[in-house]
Amino acid sequence: MTNTDYIKFEFPSRSVNESFARAAVASFAARLDPTLEELADIKTAVSEAVTNCIVHAYPGVLGTIWLRARIIDESTFEITVRDTGVGIPDVKKAREPMYTTGGDDRSGMGFTIMESFMDKVKVRSVEGKGTSVTMTRRIVRRTSAV
Repeated sequence: MTNTDYIKFEFPSRSVNESFARAAVASFAARLDPTLEELADIKTAVSEAVTNCIVHAYPGVLGTIWLRARIIDESTFEITVRDTGVGIPDVKKAREPMYTTGGDDRSGMGFTIMESFMDKVKVRSVEGKGTSVTMTRRIVRRTSAV
């Protein structure tokens, strides 16, 4: 039987809420006693996923972003960021480094950054219905030096 604990919340796709999502997920992840580097990696991946929703899912309009974070069997941290925005026509193309639909001010590195900081990134998208990004990271409990 899998032991799971989780948090879920939703928020408007305003850029100011990206920092809220980072902080909330980091606070929950702290229960696994990650290193500062692991925590920074998780926060960065969350920032990228939420920013993708704000910029790409709801261009020019306000929408809703749903976020769920789970601790699975005391060692795996899973984050799902979901929207009901425009969707991604070609997920494979969108995951290529430097590809963006967000204009000249966007780097096109969002998925690449998520993939480099998390162990696994799964993207599901349907045009006109939205996108779900699920990221996992294994956090190995540190042993006490006592």
